[in-house]
Amino acid sequence: MSRLLFVAVMAALALGVGPCAAATPTEEMRGYTDRALRVLRDSTLTSSARRAAVRDLAEEAFDVRETARRTLGVHWESRTSAEREEFVRLFRDFLERTFVPWVDWYGGEEIRYVGEHRDGDTATVAAMVLVKRLGVEASVELRLLLRGDRWRVYDVRIEHASLVAYYRSQFDRIIRTASYDELVHRLKVQTQVLRDERPQIPGRR
Repeated sequence: MSRLLFVAVMAALALGVGPCAAATPTEEMRGYTDRALRVLRDSTLTSSARRAAVRDLAEEAFDVRETARRTLGVHWESRTSAEREEFVRLFRDFLERTFVPWVDWYGGEEIRYVGEHRDGDTATVAAMVLVKRLGVEASVELRLLLRGDRWRVYDVRIEHASLVAYYRSQFDRIIRTASYDELVHRLKVQTQVLRDERPQIPGRR
């Protein structure tokens, strides 16, 4: 996955989080944006406090179980209940360790909502994210499911690259060439590696 994809995904995670009761998916996303921007722009917060706040907001906005289920694809059905719960927990921790540190990268990125399509309990919200540090504007699609009275994100597409599809292809390859247990092992190892790492931000040393 390219650096732009990582950055744009983080922008979607950071700019599209937080609870808000709204009539449409786009209105709810706009409410999420306002709450997250207050966190990102709060100069009184330490880096760790800002990361913790974004992590908590993302937990509210994202349906991680649905995302995890889709990344396993056909392999989800053959897992036991205990294995599914373990995988969701591991995948949640892996995503957190991968993307939350990019909160420190935030440099006033802007988001414009440009469209919405709803089909029953599913919806797609289209937006454009201006990534100022890279001087590019990326198209973003948020895929949502209606859970109760709230819309929750289960996938993010950046310039036609899907977060779910990206990990599903990796996970499927590992399972088919090795085993499911090997996938679990690699997730644990990679998450541990990420715990003490910090993303290399362009222009910073």
